[in-house]
Amino acid sequence: MTQTIIEGRGKYQELAVILEKYQPGNIFWVKDEQAFTLSGAERLFGELLTHYPHTSFIDFEINPKINDIEKGVARFIQNHCDLVIGFGGGSALDNAKAIALLAGQELGSKGEIEKYITGKKTPLPGRVPTIMIPTTAGTGSESTHFCVVYIKKEKFSFAHPSLLPDYAILDPLLTDSLPPYLTSCTGMDALCQGIESFWSVNATAESENYSRQAIQLAIANIVGAVRDQDKSCRDKMLLASNLAGRAINITKTTAPHALSYAFTSYFNIPHGHAVALTIPLFILYNAGVTENDVQHKQGVNFVKQQMQQLFQLLGAASAQEAHEKILLLMETINLESNPAKLSIKKNDLELITGKINLQRVKNNPRRVEKPQITAWLKSFYP
Repeated sequence: MTQTIIEGRGKYQELAVILEKYQPGNIFWVKDEQAFTLSGAERLFGELLTHYPHTSFIDFEINPKINDIEKGVARFIQNHCDLVIGFGGGSALDNAKAIALLAGQELGSKGEIEKYITGKKTPLPGRVPTIMIPTTAGTGSESTHFCVVYIKKEKFSFAHPSLLPDYAILDPLLTDSLPPYLTSCTGMDALCQGIESFWSVNATAESENYSRQAIQLAIANIVGAVRDQDKSCRDKMLLASNLAGRAINITKTTAPHALSYAFTSYFNIPHGHAVALTIPLFILYNAGVTENDVQHKQGVNFVKQQMQQLFQLLGAASAQEAHEKILLLMETINLESNPAKLSIKKNDLELITGKINLQRVKNNPRRVEKPQITAWLKSFYP
């Protein structure tokens, strides 16, 4: 599938043009209600909403849960909707994407949606047009063909070509009201996705181009976006987020993301913050790749060369300097980098490592075992 990306301040107005093209009978709006109000969208889209019948879906939790998706699919079908708009952060967009695809599947019995999400059944191609409008600069979900779904606290990556939205409208105006902490979390998510895509075993020339740009934009603009609320920096962070999303759409994420989901699911640490907790550790670890543990088909020397290029993108000369630079960046944007100072106890670490997403670990350029990760995390505790 191909996607049309519309980017720039004031481009939210292009939604009217897209809807004129489709002439939907009933729009299914999956929206973060708070973001819809705080971003000014209620005012900006108010008149447009009067022109089209629409059904709002707002009662879903942060981090998509299967119960919310089942509820959304039922409401979509009940109201005979024929177009989906996702508005908000990653949770809203992932819910919107999943609902749009699953509403068109055979759902004859209870539990069918879970079978699609867990890979026991393969969805037919989607037929519902989708438009995603992000209000955070972080997940890049508006440009990926997969989405996160939690089933009983276990994270699943639901993937299908039809999950790639038809349109993504990137209007930084809608991110201006994002509070500093969420700007930090989502900004680090974009940076981490750029880094992970760059070193992923699945990287291609195209993904590397996206990830390079994402890393450079994020490093240069995240502090200004968080501390100064600078609009130019916010513009560039939204672009960084989308580029990182386009990169991981090709490569998928790696070990830091694999470890992050338990931090979020069990300890309520926002996704971007959760990923950032271990990125510094994996910078050091992946730089030390050996013949015995390399997972990249191009070998140890290639991985070492890639890591050196990554250090340069981060403005560092070595793995240790890159590690320290990320820690300093987190301190500067007020993100705690020590798990021991969050809600995580030492005796929780076995739970975290026991919930690692093994699919994502396989994408890491250096093989990593659960005991190694447990030892790293224990080093934070006295």
